[in-house]
Amino acid sequence: QLHVHHPQAEVTVVSGTSEALVERILAGKLDMAFVSLPVEMAGIGTEVLSRDELVAIASPRHRLAKQRVVSAYALAGEKLVLGERGGNTRRLIDQFFAEAGVQPKVTMELSRLAAIKRMVEADLGVGVVPLQSTRNEVADKRLVAWWIEGAQINWELGLARLNGGYESPISQTFTKLCREFFNIKADAAPRQKIVNTKTQKARRPKGRTSK
Repeated sequence: QLHVHHPQAEVTVVSGTSEALVERILAGKLDMAFVSLPVEMAGIGTEVLSRDELVAIASPRHRLAKQRVVSAYALAGEKLVLGERGGNTRRLIDQFFAEAGVQPKVTMELSRLAAIKRMVEADLGVGVVPLQSTRNEVADKRLVAWWIEGAQINWELGLARLNGGYESPISQTFTKLCREFFNIKADAAPRQKIVNTKTQKARRPKGRTSK
């Protein structure tokens, strides 16, 4: 859709951890990036695009596939396929295991969410990812999702860019399209600095399932 508004726009897409992408913004190599929040780095402004919860995922062939909930202890005993260290998502996962007092067995560290899901689909391990990122795979029965017992690991997706820097018409349009995609009103989505995102203990609403 960006090219509909700006036919001559040149778009380059790169992947990496939130930390690496923010460093590229500061170096002038990227205009903006999708990152997991919080990002607390001088010169960077962020706004929340989406809020989600981290869940465990496994292949339908997994021996515990029919379960709806998995404990931290059970997860720690699995071969885990996680994101690379340095990203906020991985930080939240590591914090969860540390607070649970268990040592996870991480067998793969991958930079892309799609790669994590592919490895889990192949039954090469168990992953921990944002729930909404698995909607299609769970619906198609390519993956199963488990709530993590006794914890609600909140996760936020944000858009990062230079704080107070010049925004080109292309960047402004891209931001507008992102807000529309995530159904966010412009006046309700100011740039903001997210101070903290903690692993929170919470009771689950009745009737909640991983369908």
